[in-house]
Amino acid sequence: MARLRCARWIWELWEQGWLLILAVLMTVFALGGAETPRVAAHERTKVNRVDGLTYIWIPPGTFRMGCSPDDSECFDNEKPAHTVTLTRGFWIGQTPVTQEAYSKVMGSSPSAYHGAQLPVEEVTWDDAKDYCERVKMRLPTEAEWEYAARGGTTGARYAALEHIAWYNANAASATHVVAQLQPNAFGPYDMLGNVREWVGDWYGPYNAADAVDPKGPRTGQFRVGRGGSWYDSAQIARASSRGNNGAGCGPACHGFRCAAN
Repeated sequence: MARLRCARWIWELWEQGWLLILAVLMTVFALGGAETPRVAAHERTKVNRVDGLTYIWIPPGTFRMGCSPDDSECFDNEKPAHTVTLTRGFWIGQTPVTQEAYSKVMGSSPSAYHGAQLPVEEVTWDDAKDYCERVKMRLPTEAEWEYAARGGTTGARYAALEHIAWYNANAASATHVVAQLQPNAFGPYDMLGNVREWVGDWYGPYNAADAVDPKGPRTGQFRVGRGGSWYDSAQIARASSRGNNGAGCGPACHGFRCAAN
């Protein structure tokens, strides 16, 4: 009789749906209340153990490279604007390489202005490349540099120039300690002004075709410098402005930052 009553009780629970609920609860307790696995967000910053500098993560994305809409200051070499897709995220220096970091890695600093937290300058492209390789990184491509400099914006600058850049109107003819002005939404400081920054590409003209992970011309005469410096006018301190080491102040106002995938 006891077995019959038990069977009837289980059947009544089943009809009312309670047996299914009981089974689910028992399964949860058996798993120890385990939560649904979550995909961890990508870390945003890391410190390179070799040079001690902080690097920030830039997510993949698509942007318009070259002369910004409604920008009347563009030079011809910033045209035509074209769509670029970067299929992989990458790390890039939160600041230009400092004199302290450069001396740590290379043994000495070539800079005319002296200060541990000033950006290194008077750097040749070859020495910038060498430094990045020594810290297990590389120079950014021109497309990566501009994408990081724009910080998700489409204008010539991501904020008012005096808030983000040291240039010839506010720099008093000298470089300044890094990370003193406003970063963009991705997190890098001093992408405009302070020192021009070498990138990995050869200098060459743009074309209007869409591009995916571009790396510039295969050969060339000059390397590309981006961002403007303490020496340069406001017209140079724009996200799309580009130059080469055959014009302007040459290595004297060039620094750099490294990148990696």
